[in-house]
Formats: sequence, structure tokens, C-alpha cells
Amino acid sequence: MTKTETVNQKQKWWQSGYAWLVFGGPAIVVMASLTTVYIAINGQDPVLAHEENSGQSNAISLSVAQKNALEPAIKARNHAATGVNKE
Repeated sequence: MTKTETVNQKQKWWQSGYAWLVFGGPAIVVMASLTTVYIAINGQDPVLAHEENSGQSNAISLSVAQKNALEPAIKARNHAATGVNKE
């Protein structure tokens, strides 16, 4: 081969590392998002009924100690939602 033939030869696109970087990165992101959607659809948690909202006998009943343990969380939730400290 002569020098001009070597210069005129182009590299195939799949032999370039930059092409794999440009096409491979977004392809990995698309596959990860599809995997996340699959997990979200098939791994849903069941909806639990609350004692206050339903009068059904199969509703979850909390003991007094469990209700008292939830009190700080409920106060924080209410404060975050309204911005008013109700003490």
C-alpha cells in the first residue's frame, strides 16, 4: 500500500470508541429506565385500609402504644404541610 491509500482509508464506525460512547451511554439509560418501569409495575405494594377511614372488620387496628409512637411523625407531617406549629 502506498502512503495516500493508507491516509484515505477510513475507520468503520463500530471500530471507533467514541461511537460506542455516543450510542452506548443513552442505550444503557433507556434500558435502565425500562427496567425501573418494569419493577415499578410488577412490584406494587398493596393498599392498606386505615382504621379511621373504613369501618370494615379486616382493617388494621393499631394499639395505643403504636398510635403514640406515630404522634411525632404526624406532627412533623402536619407542620411540613401547613408551616404552622400547633403545640
